[in-house]
Amino acid sequence: MRRVLDSIANIFKIPDLRRKVFFSVGMVILYRLGGYIPLPGINVQALWGTAQTAGADNLLGLYDMFVGGALSRATIFATGIMPYITASIILQLLGAVIPYFQKLQKEGEEGRRKLTQYTRYGTLFIAGAQSLGMVSYLQSLSNQGGAFIATPFAGWRFMLMGVLSLTTGAAVIMWIGELMTEKGIGNGMSILILVGIVSRLPIYIKQEVVLLTAGGREPTSAVVIIVGTLLFIAAAILLSQGTRQIPVQYARKVVGRKVYGGSSTHLPLRINAAGVIPIIFASSVMFIPTVIIGFLPEGGFKNILNSAFAGGSLPYNIVFGVIIIFFAYFYTAVQFNPTDVADNMKKYGGFIPGRRPGKQTSEYIDRILTRITLPGAVGLALIAIIPVFFMTKVAVGNPGIAHALGGTTLLILVGVIIDTLQQIESHLLMRHYDGFMKKGKIRGRR
Repeated sequence: MRRVLDSIANIFKIPDLRRKVFFSVGMVILYRLGGYIPLPGINVQALWGTAQTAGADNLLGLYDMFVGGALSRATIFATGIMPYITASIILQLLGAVIPYFQKLQKEGEEGRRKLTQYTRYGTLFIAGAQSLGMVSYLQSLSNQGGAFIATPFAGWRFMLMGVLSLTTGAAVIMWIGELMTEKGIGNGMSILILVGIVSRLPIYIKQEVVLLTAGGREPTSAVVIIVGTLLFIAAAILLSQGTRQIPVQYARKVVGRKVYGGSSTHLPLRINAAGVIPIIFASSVMFIPTVIIGFLPEGGFKNILNSAFAGGSLPYNIVFGVIIIFFAYFYTAVQFNPTDVADNMKKYGGFIPGRRPGKQTSEYIDRILTRITLPGAVGLALIAIIPVFFMTKVAVGNPGIAHALGGTTLLILVGVIIDTLQQIESHLLMRHYDGFMKKGKIRGRR
């Protein structure tokens, strides 16, 4: 414990790291403040009562947790960062099939700048469509007797002001996330999701305490929830840290009187090389049907779709799991290029025993990576799905706890925290300070 406190104190001894941490904290405060500014014409108390009655055992409840409760409060930040993530997914998919975007990905800084600009435009377009769905949903609830939209703002005025406010809020969130990534510590977008989840946890913990004291929850059920949560966290950590090490040998070179190389090392291939990105991408994709359903007329078909895409339903979990596996393979292929790795090894005199440098080495690495990604992707999908079933069965009468302690939130929490600690660790070690671990190593995602 003392070592951890000393490492935290060391953070503030490094001016650059201290500045990054304070900047990220300031951006988080700004993000949280925006999550409490309601849309024009909204009666927050009436809307909050409706949201509390509806509960959180659905996809909108999970979305509300990602945005820190901004959706249930109908604030200007209710869209969260999902439009940005969806736009990023579309651009990466286009980069895999359209030569123009493939060319941009290989053009270095200039290409990345253009892709970032396209992502921003796509974010605004998606945020506008998503905002229209949210505002229409709020308008329909108010027409059914919700009475949380003020009369002067009812109708087209509320629709116009709501869409403009939500789209502007999405642009501000995108700006905050990009600034945090550029000038702060950690990945800005992932940290914003982390903040949204953490901000909701005290509410669910308070609910559990009230249930326990009032006799609404059996002590054994509470113990099972705690133990189950710890086990799922351990499984998430093992999945994020698991690697397959490929032995690599470097040839010995004699330059003048000095001998270089001749060492043996390992090439670590992560079982879950994509980290929590597939979870975040899949969650973003699963929100799209909900937005589309909001535009459908009332009737039996809409009710069927609502039941099919309700959080925790069998069709939802099957589709969710398949999308996670797909994005695990897709993002691993985008992030890790076996040909580049093989070329770099050949350039510096490295080789895998039994494999010729070059094409044969890249094919071998690609084959190993494909094999280990399958259990990693399946494990990622299972950890995202199984805890929801487990918590729902145990937390009878309070299904919202399933989303607070479900696999999706746990994986995001573990992944983002490990990544952020890994960045802080690298800053500490570069300045010759002790890290958080005994041997000064925290391994994060690639």
